[in-house]
Amino acid sequence: MGKEKNPRRVAENEAMAKTRMLRVSPQKLNLVAAMIRGKTVGKALSDLSFSKRRIAGDVKKCLQSAIANAENNHDLDVDELIVAEAFVGKNLVMKRGRPRARGRFGPLRKPFSELTIKLRQAEEHA
Repeated sequence: MGKEKNPRRVAENEAMAKTRMLRVSPQKLNLVAAMIRGKTVGKALSDLSFSKRRIAGDVKKCLQSAIANAENNHDLDVDELIVAEAFVGKNLVMKRGRPRARGRFGPLRKPFSELTIKLRQAEEHA
């Protein structure tokens, strides 16, 4: 009598994870996302572990979530996964400001971003 299962949003050989409200500008986050695009998940995890960028830890957490989704929810082989897509979107912008000289006001924009990572199981080369 229950509801029917929702259709999958990604292909049968794909898994996805999304992280919202990352406190970094989309431009800076995209530099880290570009670093892992197209790589195997093992190489991408090691690159993020040794990156000096502050946001790399949050990107690594999102990647690990995508790996766990692939393994537990979609029964994909972890050793054959590659980062098919890693794209960045805008989120809200906090508007703040600070007083400047001669009674003026200097606006400060504090942007948030969101990150989506899609993993794909690579075809075996027989």
